[in-house]
Amino acid sequence: MRIVIATLIGGLIMFFWGAFAHMVLPLGELSMRAPTNEDAVLTALRDGLPPEHGIYLLPHFDMATMHGNDQAMKAYSEKAKANPYAFIVYSPNGKDPLAMGGNLFHQWLSDTLAALMVVLVMMRMAGVGLLRGLWIGLAFGVFSWLSLSVPYWNWYRFPGAFTAGYLVEQGFGWLLAGAAMGWWLGRKSNPSAVKPMP
Repeated sequence: MRIVIATLIGGLIMFFWGAFAHMVLPLGELSMRAPTNEDAVLTALRDGLPPEHGIYLLPHFDMATMHGNDQAMKAYSEKAKANPYAFIVYSPNGKDPLAMGGNLFHQWLSDTLAALMVVLVMMRMAGVGLLRGLWIGLAFGVFSWLSLSVPYWNWYRFPGAFTAGYLVEQGFGWLLAGAAMGWWLGRKSNPSAVKPMP
């Protein structure tokens, strides 16, 4: 039961902190910009991309046709230097972004499962408490940032401000969640219990 409660505490803290970070601060929207001609861009996406959900990098690099072809590699290099770059997560089917019920459930579930991973690590450590839980949570937050956000900044040119904002979101969020989970796990199971007579 201690593991379940600690997991729920951590998951809820991360869920509500994430909502606060995106809706009030907002850390999650750093570097997000509005297009100058949205209708033209949407039309170009419909006309220029296949009608399937996927990730598209522009200019496109086709490893199968360019491997060992120096001329094709040079042509791609010149094209990439002369044109804008885009990392596009594309879905041909529209969706109401205000209907967030399913998204919110998936976010809560993801946060809770991640909290369970942190709790299981904490349970293997002796003397876990608020302070140690704080440091463990912070380490998990920085780890997730280094293993996901930094590669996206490095390889896919995610903006520096967006990447830094994600560090604050994950680092501070897991610091709070880790401290709370560590505090809960470090409590005595029943401090008011009366010891049996010898």
